[in-house]
Amino acid sequence: MSETYYAGCYWLARPEPVEACAQRLASFIQQLSPLEPTWNRWHQAAANFEKARKRQVQPDAATFEKLMKSKAHRFMDSSSFWLWAGENEEETSGFHGNCGSASIHASSVCVLNALSTGQVAERVLTAPVLTGVVRAMALAWEPEAGIATSHAHREQITAGRFPEAGSFVGWVMYFADFRGTVPPLPAPVQVEHLENRGTLITLTPEKFTVSNPAHVALAADVQARLQDAGLLRPLRPWGT
Repeated sequence: MSETYYAGCYWLARPEPVEACAQRLASFIQQLSPLEPTWNRWHQAAANFEKARKRQVQPDAATFEKLMKSKAHRFMDSSSFWLWAGENEEETSGFHGNCGSASIHASSVCVLNALSTGQVAERVLTAPVLTGVVRAMALAWEPEAGIATSHAHREQITAGRFPEAGSFVGWVMYFADFRGTVPPLPAPVQVEHLENRGTLITLTPEKFTVSNPAHVALAADVQARLQDAGLLRPLRPWGT
């Protein structure tokens, strides 16, 4: 069975107005367009593919503000979104999430839906593209932590405990500056600091998979180093 992969970023207790969340979503979508050809046309969800194809959205802040202010996308002090892209029903991809909540019990998120096989997955599930996705998340959403990895590796590395965001390693990772300093990491790990944001870490330029013992061993080594540096911990209220 093919591994499925996802990407996500997470932050906690950072209240923001809908207008700010819409600006962040627009910035994020704009940064995605160079990464994957189908990410130039976005739609809202609907009852079936044909109806959803007719719900194309203009990817700008004004459109997203209207969408996120609608009753269907508001819950308490949080605004949600769900956008998808794709040329056919068999090969779609998309992002969903929520923003703006002051709650200390549920994090705000932006998540790339699971991908496994097909042409879109082949193009997206590469180190350059997933690093680009997590970079766009970091720049647009200013999260505390981000990750892109396989579900199989997440289940393996968090066996016996709840997989709390920011507490385990993956193929690509992001940690905000206020979370701590990233220690020296072994080759072939690539580290990129984003000014006024945080640090991106990409474990391997190859497609990371649990079927490769070298990848699993590298992840375990990096997990231990980041754990010792205090970077792998549950989310805290924003900036603390």
